[in-house]
Amino acid sequence: MRLSCPAILALIANVGLVPLALAQSPDTILYHGTILTGAGLNEAKPQIVSAIAIGGGKVIAVGSDSEIRRLGGQQTKVRDLNGAFLMPGLNDAHTHLGGAGQTKLNVDLTGSRSLEEMLQRIKAKAAQSPAGHWLTGGGWDHTLWASKTLPTRQDLDRVTDGHPTLLERIDGHIAIANSAALTAAGITGQSKAPQGGAIDFDASGNPTGILRDTEMEEVEKIIPPPTADERRQGLELAMQDAVSHGVTSAQDLSDWSDFLVFEQLEKEGKLPLRISEWLLFSDPIDTLKAHRAHHDVNDPMLHTGMLKGFMDGSLGSRTAALKAPYADEPANSGLPRYDQAKLNSMAVERAKAGFQLGFHAIGDRAAAMALDAFSQTYDACPELPSQDKNPYKVPRCWPTVAHGHRDRIEHAQVVDPADIARFAKLGVIASMQPNHLLTDMNWAEDRLGPQRAAYSYAWKAYLDAGVVVSFGTDYPVEPVTPFRGLYAAVTRMNEAGIKTYFPENKLTRAQALYAYTQGSAYAEFAEQRKGKLVPGYEADFVILDRNLLTVPAPEILKTKVLETVVAGKTVYEAKP
Repeated sequence: MRLSCPAILALIANVGLVPLALAQSPDTILYHGTILTGAGLNEAKPQIVSAIAIGGGKVIAVGSDSEIRRLGGQQTKVRDLNGAFLMPGLNDAHTHLGGAGQTKLNVDLTGSRSLEEMLQRIKAKAAQSPAGHWLTGGGWDHTLWASKTLPTRQDLDRVTDGHPTLLERIDGHIAIANSAALTAAGITGQSKAPQGGAIDFDASGNPTGILRDTEMEEVEKIIPPPTADERRQGLELAMQDAVSHGVTSAQDLSDWSDFLVFEQLEKEGKLPLRISEWLLFSDPIDTLKAHRAHHDVNDPMLHTGMLKGFMDGSLGSRTAALKAPYADEPANSGLPRYDQAKLNSMAVERAKAGFQLGFHAIGDRAAAMALDAFSQTYDACPELPSQDKNPYKVPRCWPTVAHGHRDRIEHAQVVDPADIARFAKLGVIASMQPNHLLTDMNWAEDRLGPQRAAYSYAWKAYLDAGVVVSFGTDYPVEPVTPFRGLYAAVTRMNEAGIKTYFPENKLTRAQALYAYTQGSAYAEFAEQRKGKLVPGYEADFVILDRNLLTVPAPEILKTKVLETVVAGKTVYEAKP
């Protein structure tokens, strides 16, 4: 039966229906579910409803079955969820979709349990490749091997059959090159690495094949780029991987050529998830402005966003920049990539041009460098007017962003406790990937020593200090599934459930889910349109095979995505 206008208005008051929705009936109503709207997560009082109405790609209303079903019109599709758990889509605050795609198309060494397994995979790919073809990809992790010894160029030479080869470690901060690749790049025993990089030499003074951070670029710049078809194929594989794990938004660093593929896919109506594409902090300012102007920055499906800069490398490769030497390598304190004065100057220039800044910083020295640079940009810009209601004293160098820079430190794995307070004072977002702990906890304390380790991966310490925390995966450094990260955040235990890492920094489930939805939306200035399932927000959600709020913690790791929906349209559905 059709409702009268007074009845509809009464219903609006009861269920929160936005007035714009009066002009149309919902496209879809889902009912008889366990629906986590996201409201109340930040107060540890998560709102659960049983029904949701979707129209025009937006949430129209949420409430009880009876309230929401009464909104349906003749064309509304009505669906029984049979009690399934439905929640806001996961917003991955840190991905590399281009790199993930190319790894899938080339040599994928992820999960290799020994050097010999790694070499067998490389040998198989070499046998399938035409003469002279470069072998690239990566994903190897020597800390998983019994020997824990880095591979050498001679190891690769045995199986690459003359193909020049460069294969990145899982963290992307060191790589192994074979002799053909070193020769092609002109790397010899006399070569000097640029700032922020290093070449490993053997006892005879010859390169071992291990290249660290910026030195990897000396080889990468001579590798022929993938063809347009290869690039698109790889990106499609990576994005399908993401949506199959419940990711509806990705904040991504890939090549500019990859962004052009995303743009073409959007024009064809084939972009399956929302993408905020980062630009490189190190690029010339005119290039950055041109790339920003190339595509509508207000496009809700695809736009450019933050500038990504690199302060250091990684803990796994011992290139993260630390204030004191590594506990297990006393002569090494890591590789900072910038001189502080140069970093400050570049940061101020880019902040004045209206760019959000995000700095990769793994080590405590790197984080301090990033915070120092942010302080310089804030001194160069006026404070926010009080009516902007920002709780932090942060600047605004441009009129289009209402709440300051929201500058970010990506990873923030090891931070001096005194610097956590600086995050809060400056309004800097801690963009973190809790799944890294599952990989790193086997050796992180050895690298850092117990005192520093106690303040590593310190998610709760940031929240307690009033810092906004956003979560991601760092895909393909780690698998794109967010459920590993959620498990790590709430347990701080390894996947076998037998080892715990400084449990005082565990989060509640509400806190972890908030960081993976609303925290990550805030980090990209999108908290007013996604991260929750409330009227007027994007209809981006996932249906799961279990309730993440109530299932025993180990079961979080087994979570399966039944369906992923972006803008009200299904982009992934599990096979029966």
